[in-house]
Amino acid sequence: MASQAQESESLGEELEAPAKSPVSDSSIKLASLRKKLVRRATPDYSQAWRRSFQLAFLALNVWIGAAFYFWVRGYESGALRTATRPAGVEGWLPIAGMMNLKYWLTTGRLPATHPAAMFLFVTFLAIAFLLRKAFCSWLCPVGTLSEYLWRAGRQILRRNFHLPRWIDIPLRGLKYLLLGFFVWAVANMPAEDIVQFMRTPYGAIADVRMLNFFRYLGETAAIVLAVLVIASVVVQNFWCRYLCPYGALLGIVSFFSPLRIRRTADACIDCAKCAKVCPAALPVDKLVTIKSAECTGCLECVAVCPSEGALDLSLPRWTRPPRDGRLPAWALAAGIAVLFLGIVGFAKTARYWNGDAPDSVYRQLVPQANEVGHPAE
Repeated sequence: MASQAQESESLGEELEAPAKSPVSDSSIKLASLRKKLVRRATPDYSQAWRRSFQLAFLALNVWIGAAFYFWVRGYESGALRTATRPAGVEGWLPIAGMMNLKYWLTTGRLPATHPAAMFLFVTFLAIAFLLRKAFCSWLCPVGTLSEYLWRAGRQILRRNFHLPRWIDIPLRGLKYLLLGFFVWAVANMPAEDIVQFMRTPYGAIADVRMLNFFRYLGETAAIVLAVLVIASVVVQNFWCRYLCPYGALLGIVSFFSPLRIRRTADACIDCAKCAKVCPAALPVDKLVTIKSAECTGCLECVAVCPSEGALDLSLPRWTRPPRDGRLPAWALAAGIAVLFLGIVGFAKTARYWNGDAPDSVYRQLVPQANEVGHPAE
């Protein structure tokens, strides 16, 4: 009996011993697998570059808006001499830009009405194709205001709200539906109809009507704008994420861009900081390359990454570029500046920037802009 008791005790010890070993073994394995952080050798200036571009472009748009307002007021007051019309205001007419681009592609002739709209439209498409959807996060004044609204909301409410996936995905489809409608409408317009539309009073002063929409804001429009502002404070990038058809188009174009945010798994320490700061809520920490059309190239994820070589804006490796394709933030900034200043500068130098509408047309139409109806009415 004593021998049996000793055997049972020894057996109990053997059964108890393995119960502790897996815990200690797993902790040892986790410790051995834990990656060592190699901190960045140089500071990241991507957000300083981006903020500078945002504020500069916002200031440019404020200046253009003020100059355009005084130009309109000159015609409304019947002044003999008016200020020069800033053609850059046509950047706020993307549909006119799309129509004029179709006219140019199908006829080979540059449009005579709102030509600056086409050149700016082409500029932003080129930026999206070559440099991701950088227009949205580096230049777009609406995108800039939207970003500062949700940042203000985060300061006030201590957080931003994210819609559930079952609501988020269908809502994101709205901007593509709006884009599809505009593309369908323009695609079904022959070149001759585009010219005739642009020559109508409505087409000729579409920019003035846009200004008057905000000058004489109706109750319904004011309520809609207020809802959008509140939604942008509460939900991160509400307008850009769910409703902007321009962003939808640029996102589709940027899908074919050679540039990608690329994560190097060997250098990544799996801290997930990149995913937490991504304005588009993309799982950056789980992917190798970010191919989503929602990526705006803001470089927020790259800026927050603490590990050397873990996250970069990169060219594809098959191009065999130097530095393994990694591009610094200043290269993206320089590319945006070169494309914008180059295309706009070419249009101005070649005298394609301004339309051919005579002063007499503006003197007749601008004072009665609110009474001009759509040709289809």
